[in-house]
Amino acid sequence: MTSAETTAPMDSVLSKMLQPRIEALKVLVVDDDHYMRKVVRTMLDAIGVKTVFEAPDGVAGLESIRQNNPDLVIVDWEMPMIDGAQFVRMVRTPGEFPVPDIPIIMLSGHGDRWRVVEAARIGAHEYLLKPVSTKSLLDRIIAVIGRPRPTVKLDGYYGPLPRRLVVMEDPKPDSLADDFLKQHH
Repeated sequence: MTSAETTAPMDSVLSKMLQPRIEALKVLVVDDDHYMRKVVRTMLDAIGVKTVFEAPDGVAGLESIRQNNPDLVIVDWEMPMIDGAQFVRMVRTPGEFPVPDIPIIMLSGHGDRWRVVEAARIGAHEYLLKPVSTKSLLDRIIAVIGRPRPTVKLDGYYGPLPRRLVVMEDPKPDSLADDFLKQHH
């Protein structure tokens, strides 16, 4: 059996075990695209999430966290005024923001390596590439609630304990990734 074959049944078991927790989740979707919010809401509904809040921009998203106290935030990277990266940085300011530890899944239409590294560097728990599938969304939610990582504060970083990064060979240096690795390893 390959590792993928052994992992799939485990994820299925984990998914079944976590179903009551998934159904009880309060999820906030922050995206300036009304259609994308509707798509994510439909997927969350299919997964079994009963309570979904929506915010059309970062400002409304920050306010919704304060008012609705969601268990998980899914935020789009590209939005006017406050983009997803700024949003994550603002949430991850203990002492200034009331719930800096809230799990955040970054959603993006861009798969650039620097964006994935940057999302991890600023404290996003997971990164999800559009177009999103219901399975990939469920997998990220399971990763966040089924395998939680403690929140840490390290050299200006505040967020989930970073996973061990797999360094990929790159023909040209990626300064963001290099800086992150130097700071955290």
